[in-house]
Amino acid sequence: MARTRVRRASLPRRIDARVAQLAERRLLAEEDHAEARLAVGEPAAAVAGLRTLLHRHPLRQRAWALLMRGLYRTGDVSGALAAFRQARLVLAEETGMDPGPELTRLHDDVLHHRLDTHPAGPGRGAAARPVSGRPQQLPLAVPGFVGRSAELALLDGFLTGPADRPAGVDIATVSGMAGVGKTTLALHWAHRTLHRFPDGQLYLNLRGYDDGDAVNPADALVTFLEALGVPIGRIPSSTDARTGLYRSLLADRRMLVVLDNARDAAQVRPLLPGAGRCAVLVTSRDQLAGLAAAEAARPLTLDVLTEPESRNLLRGRLGPERLSAEPGAVADMIELTGRLPLALSIVAARVAARPSFPLDAVAAQLRTSEDRLAALADGDLRRVFSWSHRALSPDAARLLRLLGLHPGPDLTGAAAAALCGRSRAEIGAPLRELTRLHLLTEHLPGRYHLHDLLRTYAAELARDGEQEAERHAARGRMYDHYLHSARPAAVLLQPTWTPIEPEPARQPGTYVPIADRAAATAWFNAEHPVLLRVLRQAAETGHERYAGQLAWTLAAYLAPRGLFQDQLTAQQTALAAAERIGDTEAQALASRMLARALMRLGDHDAAEHHIRRALDLYGQLGDLASIALVLRQYTEQCTRRGRLDEALAHSAEALRVSRLIGNDYAEARALNTKGYLHALNGDYVQAVADCTEALARQRRMGDRVGQAATLDSLGFAYHRLGDPAEAVACFEQSIERFRESANRFHEAETLTRLGEAQEALSDLPAAVEAWRRAVRIYDELGDAAAEPARRRLAELTGEESVAQITTLRSSNEG
Repeated sequence: MARTRVRRASLPRRIDARVAQLAERRLLAEEDHAEARLAVGEPAAAVAGLRTLLHRHPLRQRAWALLMRGLYRTGDVSGALAAFRQARLVLAEETGMDPGPELTRLHDDVLHHRLDTHPAGPGRGAAARPVSGRPQQLPLAVPGFVGRSAELALLDGFLTGPADRPAGVDIATVSGMAGVGKTTLALHWAHRTLHRFPDGQLYLNLRGYDDGDAVNPADALVTFLEALGVPIGRIPSSTDARTGLYRSLLADRRMLVVLDNARDAAQVRPLLPGAGRCAVLVTSRDQLAGLAAAEAARPLTLDVLTEPESRNLLRGRLGPERLSAEPGAVADMIELTGRLPLALSIVAARVAARPSFPLDAVAAQLRTSEDRLAALADGDLRRVFSWSHRALSPDAARLLRLLGLHPGPDLTGAAAAALCGRSRAEIGAPLRELTRLHLLTEHLPGRYHLHDLLRTYAAELARDGEQEAERHAARGRMYDHYLHSARPAAVLLQPTWTPIEPEPARQPGTYVPIADRAAATAWFNAEHPVLLRVLRQAAETGHERYAGQLAWTLAAYLAPRGLFQDQLTAQQTALAAAERIGDTEAQALASRMLARALMRLGDHDAAEHHIRRALDLYGQLGDLASIALVLRQYTEQCTRRGRLDEALAHSAEALRVSRLIGNDYAEARALNTKGYLHALNGDYVQAVADCTEALARQRRMGDRVGQAATLDSLGFAYHRLGDPAEAVACFEQSIERFRESANRFHEAETLTRLGEAQEALSDLPAAVEAWRRAVRIYDELGDAAAEPARRRLAELTGEESVAQITTLRSSNEG
């Protein structure tokens, strides 16, 4: 019985021993597998497996050695050295022992670059080994580098001055958004200037925005000191002492120090040499303004590639034949990646891997913003952007998310404040943080640009991080900001227009105060591309009323300047939005303004349809003032189509309705319209009488825009009456008033008539100048009305071709 009990008690011990044997065999097999992967040239896969193994079994010295070899073969020398330090720390804490001889020798081999980076062993493509004591840590330069000649020249000036200049450390920073090519530029420049630094190069990826933690300056100093030949046991323990030793070693050397992917100035400062002839090149998403202020670092901000540089990048990766076969698709790929080097490289890699794919199919995947980041996922563009996002403070991160709701192309701090529901003062710090980290670019004072791919990423963040109700509210605040800033500006530009009644104000503190007409014009000059996008977005996101009201404000700026294509787009969007919600008044307004744009663009059938529709809708509303306005518009439409009797009838009806409602402004405008029609019908005396009465009323009311139109009509009538001198006087006053109101289309029309009157007076130089000014305006507006004036100029001068006259337009400003 006793013998049986002993056997039973020993059974678990035998099982445990067998389990331990199997576990050891498994670990050996995992290490053998990793070693085999290194042998066949798969170091990245080997590293991933070894990290998992060491997480479970951190005392495996063979696994640590294999990990160091794998990291070294991927080019991550600093990572291999960091792995040794981690192994030493684990072994000391768990066993009280130092690493074994094999691991220590491997550390020395890595430190002095005595390992072969080629999987098949030394001799096949291995890099040249450095001279002892002369560290050469630069990673390989990225192949296929293109462009950046101006930036390279700046770095040459910053860091490689004449050999006889005074000794001192030169520091340059290269900052920019994620994916813009900072590291690529830095390494390319460093490799092309190796001969300038005979004592070697130090390089470290500080991992400021990587997945892992940023490199601590104290650990970075250990890496550099080891590279400079300091035995690990003699490296001081404190950061200050390490910095002192590091600077002492560099004091009499001429070396290049490349600090890649720095998080901020505090991470960089301990790694700067203190004296000597060293140069330091730092890359970061942060602007590192502190280094410029305190250490006299020379800053270089890297922007996206130019269009030719982008094309050269694709040509180098795909070959010239493939690009020339589909030039349209190439242009789309360049535009849709925003000329961001990382995005272009990802696209090029995908295309190169699929030689049978048409380029247009790849471009099609990029054309919708929802699919764009997915199409670029092979290069982990989202992950690269996410590293910047995770570095943000909570306020800045929220602002970035909400900026994804803005349609672009740029915005002001006031618009950003409206999106966030904060005051402009409160939004200042988050804006500065985003700008400092190059997530926003302040391309003009107070105006910020968000790269299209970052905007798409920010919109994804908003969908994930904000409730639908908050996104809807943020958009509403943004539309409110633009409407309540634009409406006062529009009223200043068109004081005689009947103003709209806007949506109730939500956040008055974000509205832009506009003091006068000049300020209103400047505001619209900057904001009208934004307003066109905001209007369209409002119509698509359940804010249809904002769309119609924003379209009215835009018309006050676009129509006088002859920007009729933009006016057409805006009013078509407004009309569709008004129809969706059944807003009769908004439909009538959009139809009236849409007709004006169509008329100017020459689509008279569509224009007449919308005029009649506007008349019908205003009739349903009983809005007599608007009916009088549309009747005057109908008069112009009939005149352009040669239906003068019908036009005169509409003008008489417009005058009757204006008098019925007692609207002096409308009555004077109708009188002018009626007078002009009498002139077209040959009744010049009646035309002068009607227009003179209209002008007197408009002068009493201070209607300068109305005076401009009436003076033009009077000039036309006087010219036909045989008094070109009086006509010239009227036309010149008209042009002055049209210029005051920035009504460029009508200014050009009147300039053409002025030229005809001056020709009748035999003042040919003045006539030529008037026609040249008219042609210049028409050309700037893209209006075909320039051609008759250009032909007349060619006939009149007898020595200038049409092309020469076109060229002259820019040399006769003023």
